[in-house]
Amino acid sequence: MTSQRAEYELVVVANRLPVDVLVHDDGTHDLRRSPGGLVAALEPVLAATQGAWVGWAGAPNLELPPLVSEDVALVPVPLGAGEIADYYEGFANATIWPLYHDVITPPVYHREWAEAYRTVNHRFALWAAKTAASGATVWVHDYQLQLVPRMLRAMRPDVKIGFFLHIPFPGVDLFSQLPWRRLILDGLLGADLVGFQRAGDAANFRDCVKRICGLTVRGQTIQVSPASPVERRVRAKAFPISINFAGIDEIARRPETIRRAHTIRRELGNPQTLFLGADRLDYTKGIRHRLKAFGELLDEGRLDAPGTVLVQVASPTRGNVEAYQVLRDDVETTVGRINGDHATLGHPAVEYLHQAIPFEEMVALFLAADVMLITALRDGMNLVAKEYAAARWDRGGVLVLSEFAGAADELTQALLINPNDIDQVKAAMVRAATMDPAERRRRMGALRRRVKEHDVGRWAAGFLDTLGHSS
Repeated sequence: MTSQRAEYELVVVANRLPVDVLVHDDGTHDLRRSPGGLVAALEPVLAATQGAWVGWAGAPNLELPPLVSEDVALVPVPLGAGEIADYYEGFANATIWPLYHDVITPPVYHREWAEAYRTVNHRFALWAAKTAASGATVWVHDYQLQLVPRMLRAMRPDVKIGFFLHIPFPGVDLFSQLPWRRLILDGLLGADLVGFQRAGDAANFRDCVKRICGLTVRGQTIQVSPASPVERRVRAKAFPISINFAGIDEIARRPETIRRAHTIRRELGNPQTLFLGADRLDYTKGIRHRLKAFGELLDEGRLDAPGTVLVQVASPTRGNVEAYQVLRDDVETTVGRINGDHATLGHPAVEYLHQAIPFEEMVALFLAADVMLITALRDGMNLVAKEYAAARWDRGGVLVLSEFAGAADELTQALLINPNDIDQVKAAMVRAATMDPAERRRRMGALRRRVKEHDVGRWAAGFLDTLGHSS
């Protein structure tokens, strides 16, 4: 991009672009829409405003000009292979991610990772500064880019800056373990508005800036005193993210989706109860807990093996991080044991898919499944829970939902469980499998109404309105 400032009134800054860029040998390229909740949430908002998205294109050492996809200007930020290893796989996903998820696995602290994180965040801030029009709104997203708000404010004091964290924010006792705690807090306080999934996360952040930075906090407002004589205020509050309800509902009602749902059940032997788990292969998702509960129910005969199938979709992620390699080995060993004990020819007890599933196929799976299992040990929101409700236009199906997922604050008609209590998980699975159809319809109807009324459009509008963005 040239040094001339672009004229985009709304700029989203995120680690990844909403597309995968496939570069051919002749230098041409194709764009393929990326999966993920952030893309689904923000792409419609940007398309409506003809905004711009600043992010990494997904491959190392890829130098690309600005692109356009679905009426959204795409501004690729180049990253080297070493930066990806240290900034993304290292600091973001081996330091910040486990720390913010209650230290389910121990965080790793390396100074060179922190320096790479600082360097890459500065580069993202530079590209955002070049992309935003005078007085524009810049919306920065997630844990990979927590330093961008402060850096961007130094470069472009004229713009409004919002930041939204898609994962939990830890309490002060955990957050204080981070050697770079002041750096992160100062980075986030560069924003005018800092948004979180849950009210508890926002309260944790306000507590941290009060106790670690010594700032004054009144309600949701943090008083920040810059070098200038004008005191600046930062607001920190919860904005529970959601999904495109209408889009998922439309896919689920298509005749081909309904046919595919029937085919899935037939291919699995027409089980009496079809359980579904759909997650990234991540230690925060409680996949091991889910499999343990399911295996014990089969061992005890409380669920009938030929009549009960668990489909576990585990999308690959962060394969270069050791904790994820260990998790994959554990999950696949457990799946093998359960199937070895309970499967019959042509009828697995667990159908395990370690692959990315096309979204239309995922919606068919939602429609086919009698019970959706969300057993996250810690989760910012968990949009899969909301997607399941949106797909169930027939008001069938039961949602078993961890109380440690942000969605539990809203989806109170789910069967809420503590995933660490295996007996409670087992009891909820049995209850879901045997629930009276009338109760299923009542619960699912309430879940659908909540998700429909609080969809992604309302989430984005609420955040931008609070930030003061005028469309």
